[in-house]
Amino acid sequence: MPGIEASTAWKTLAAHAERMKRTHLRDLLGDAARNSALSINTNGILFDFSRQNVNIETMDFLMDLAGAAMLEEKRAAMFSGEKINVTEGRAVLHVALRAERSATILVDGVNQVPLVHDVLDHIKDFSHRVLTGTFVGATGKALKNIISIGIGGSYLGPEFVYEAIKCVPQAAEVAEGRTLRFLANVDPVDVARATKGLNPEETLVVVVSKTFTTAETMLNARTLRKWLLDGVKGTAPEEVIRRHMVAASSAVPLVTEFGIDSANVFGFWDWVGGRYSVCSAVGMLPLSLTFGFEVLEQFLAGARNIDEHFATAPIRQNIPVLMGLLGIWNSTFLGHESRAILPYAQALLRFPAHVQQLDMESNGKRVGLDGQELPFQAGEVNFGEPGTNGQHSFYQLIHQGRTIPTEFIGFARSQYPVELPNEVVSSQDELMSNFFAQPDALALGKTLEQLDVEGVKEELRPHKAFPGNRPSFSLLFGQLDPFTTGQLLALYEHRVFVQGAIWGINSFDQWGVELGKVLAKQVRTQLTASRQGEEIISGFNSSTAAMLNFYLSNSSESSGSAV
Repeated sequence: MPGIEASTAWKTLAAHAERMKRTHLRDLLGDAARNSALSINTNGILFDFSRQNVNIETMDFLMDLAGAAMLEEKRAAMFSGEKINVTEGRAVLHVALRAERSATILVDGVNQVPLVHDVLDHIKDFSHRVLTGTFVGATGKALKNIISIGIGGSYLGPEFVYEAIKCVPQAAEVAEGRTLRFLANVDPVDVARATKGLNPEETLVVVVSKTFTTAETMLNARTLRKWLLDGVKGTAPEEVIRRHMVAASSAVPLVTEFGIDSANVFGFWDWVGGRYSVCSAVGMLPLSLTFGFEVLEQFLAGARNIDEHFATAPIRQNIPVLMGLLGIWNSTFLGHESRAILPYAQALLRFPAHVQQLDMESNGKRVGLDGQELPFQAGEVNFGEPGTNGQHSFYQLIHQGRTIPTEFIGFARSQYPVELPNEVVSSQDELMSNFFAQPDALALGKTLEQLDVEGVKEELRPHKAFPGNRPSFSLLFGQLDPFTTGQLLALYEHRVFVQGAIWGINSFDQWGVELGKVLAKQVRTQLTASRQGEEIISGFNSSTAAMLNFYLSNSSESSGSAV
């Protein structure tokens, strides 16, 4: 069955792209009417995409492509609870995680929203009891340290939000004297870092695993259980676990078998994937235990604000739709395989890592919904760092090397404003001066003729010339706070949906993650057998066998070579 690439809209865009490749942003940015048309100010966000290699005709053609791909119908299907994750037979309802209590979103005839709010109410009550000292540790000490164990989406999203809001005054006031750490890597060094300097008697461990079977998470959970039992003396082991370990999971029998009190299990559902789960107990529980539930309610409100915008705004004025269509344009039609996420806010230092997983695990696919191989590549390589750190790292490549579309994220006000006497500008103005300058530098570049006028030596001109014509867009908010953090989260979640819908792929499964897990289990079995009984390495190719032999003979746990 022909895919979207067979549509007239696709073919028209492909021909148009060849013409636009010969058009420079220097010329496009000279059109004030065009620039005005390629900027949207809504929901407290200024979205400027005038530095994209597009004109008004391009945007018309992209709208036609959205129509050909039935984007609006697919969007409605997601919001209505249809099982659009067809390979797993699941609905896709991260929007339900922040829906108003009065909303109705049905899955198999059951309204999911009351279920969500039951869990949120549970989190609100439990976090309040911990923060006020009503719920204490086994020895009666207040629980002021939180260690959240989880990997992938159970870690990256919550950590991004934690870093984003921890310097917000309201959040910082609640968190004063408290510690939140994330334990993701099964590497024992990560365990040491997560527990260093913490008193087990004052520590609450949150185990985040939907199935309660994820290998890395469960090994870390068992390691932390032992750390608690060794560190909390004079109390029955079952009481230590009951008072010091809780879980975000849907596998209640396995959780209680582990020793965690069923009253301290906070559920979530199969219609939310890990990378979309930060608004569930996965993120809301550890973050509420640190900053208080009221702060996190503002975060949910920000995400809900963009959900409503995405669901109802006309697609020509719809920021996630435009972000997604521009992503399709840059990657599929202009051939740019990477993009850089560049937040000009140090508090967003973990946002690029979150987007990496959100986008690349969702849209890194090679077949369409029909199981047929795509005749084009889907997905982009996402990377980034906060500005201005990135400017002194990889911007050289972006300015004078490969063409990499860039996404600038900035804020008018700082979370922590600093103005020194006798300084010409505040720290925020210095930061944002770079935010405004870099997109123009990428778009306009610098010509040999300009360097000549500036008196640059002829032999140096090729080295100091900048080709320009590097596309970017800018997202400008008022201030980074819990509400705008929620907005930012939802903007990028819905951008992923838009691109997947246009490509005709399933953005909500991740079978590519599974093969490595299966092979790792085989290796694990071999290592155990080799350590216990000098079993010879077998069943692997010669390269892997040689590496396993080297590992066994050089690891401190080994009883010798298994050759």
